[in-house]
Amino acid sequence: MSLSGSARLFGVSALAAAALALSACDKRDELADGAPARITFSIMSAQGQASAGPLWQPLLDDLARTIDVPVRPHFASTYATLIEDMKRGQTQVAWFSAQPAVDAIDNADAELIARTVNLDGEDSYRSTLIVRRGSGITLDSVLACGKRYSFGGGDARSTSGTLAPAAWLFGPRGIQPAACFASVRSGNHETNAFQVASGVLDVATSNTVTGAALRRQNPTLADQIEQIWESPPIPEGGIVLRGDLDPAVKEKIRSFFLTYGQGDGVEAERQRRVLAGLGYSRFSAADDDYLDPVREMIAGQALTEARGRNDAAAAAAAEAELQRLRAKREVQP
Repeated sequence: MSLSGSARLFGVSALAAAALALSACDKRDELADGAPARITFSIMSAQGQASAGPLWQPLLDDLARTIDVPVRPHFASTYATLIEDMKRGQTQVAWFSAQPAVDAIDNADAELIARTVNLDGEDSYRSTLIVRRGSGITLDSVLACGKRYSFGGGDARSTSGTLAPAAWLFGPRGIQPAACFASVRSGNHETNAFQVASGVLDVATSNTVTGAALRRQNPTLADQIEQIWESPPIPEGGIVLRGDLDPAVKEKIRSFFLTYGQGDGVEAERQRRVLAGLGYSRFSAADDDYLDPVREMIAGQALTEARGRNDAAAAAAAEAELQRLRAKREVQP
């Protein structure tokens, strides 16, 4: 190589090294103030992305303006995918129902900062079992099994679509849906409702939140569905965020949710309309203890399953967890 060629190569290398150094400096400057370049907000809605996306976007736009960081919504077809995305650090904030929130706290370095409160001021909801109105299908006939009916369940990590029916309806009776029904398929609550109303499914899980939303948005369809079972109250969903977010950013996000739609004035009224579109009246403060009732359901289901397969070690572990949670509940005010 000629001297001039070497000089040119050295010059290019020097420029590249300088560019890398500047990039590193920029990165250090970006990290120095603790603010991420972007927040990715995960949503797993019973209504699906097409229906839920436009309802959540105004709130996410408001969040972005408040914390001065772009906020991008992120949808996926299963909770497992969203939890894994948070575990890998690909998402930083999420709205999850109760069981996925527990999974995120246990497995994805997440913490709960707020819980949703519905339009009636309640911070709980109920799992339901639905059938087509006039079908003649009753709860007794469903629990008789015999592979008579097709069944639509929820996502494997859905609180109301899977955990609550297993913990409070099927599990105590020793019923396994796969052995009970002619066919079993999983879907979100909106899909299940449409398929029950149209006769594609005989019976499916749903919840009172989806039922109320369906009543508002499509009363004709809602009239074609009837409820044959309702669970005890379940803690509502909440906002979780990764524990490694900068504390100042965490506090901005926490403050945003706890003050959103509160107070008087035109802006507060607009925010309340955004919340109403989501079926909420406000967000209330919450920490991980809020989810203990769901942890009890998970432990109870684990105990039932362990006993069913004669796994003494797993049964003892589940029983110990149940006792811990019950003792904790008894000493709480």
